[in-house]
Amino acid sequence: MKERVEAALNKIRPSLQADGGDVELVEVTEDNVVKVRLQGACGSCPMALLTLKNGVERVVKEEIPEIKEVVSVN
Repeated sequence: MKERVEAALNKIRPSLQADGGDVELVEVTEDNVVKVRLQGACGSCPMALLTLKNGVERVVKEEIPEIKEVVSVN
């Protein structure tokens, strides 16, 4: 599962990197919750929650429908 999530994150990673940020996969829990860490400009951006939900979570769920949620951790 972790490899599939990483592949999905790689699809959105160029957009994040273009804005000076990135995303790191921290964990995929047993109940299919993906934990990520937003890095660089994304970590301190006021729009980070929007990026997480409308960008990262949307792409991951499109690629892997069994994922329930994507959450950010520090």
